[in-house]
Amino acid sequence: MAISEESRHHLYQRLEQVLGPREATVMVEHLPPVGWADVATKRDLDALEIRVDMRFDRVDERFTEIDRRLDTLDVQMRSGFAEVNRRFDETFREFRSLLVAVMSVMAVLFAAMAGAIVAAIKI
Repeated sequence: MAISEESRHHLYQRLEQVLGPREATVMVEHLPPVGWADVATKRDLDALEIRVDMRFDRVDERFTEIDRRLDTLDVQMRSGFAEVNRRFDETFREFRSLLVAVMSVMAVLFAAMAGAIVAAIKI
């Protein structure tokens, strides 16, 4: 038989007559707020603990896999950065040698123009 609020109240009134209000309150407060079928047992809690532990184990496995992937990504990024740095250094060296060549040509042209100006003035 399920305990209803009405039957709970009748029990409280009868306990109050027999034991007194204070003791009746203590007794009724020890009853579950719902039927006994809805109260969890130690076995229920043990089964829940096993399920929760299994779930956390799966979460731990996923984090381990994520850590592994991040480590792989880190290695790839470091390798990529090293390649970018290598290419940058190579490009900078090529640019510097090109700049020296352009400056040399400009110096020769400047000298030629200066010579042409001097020659034109002498004429």
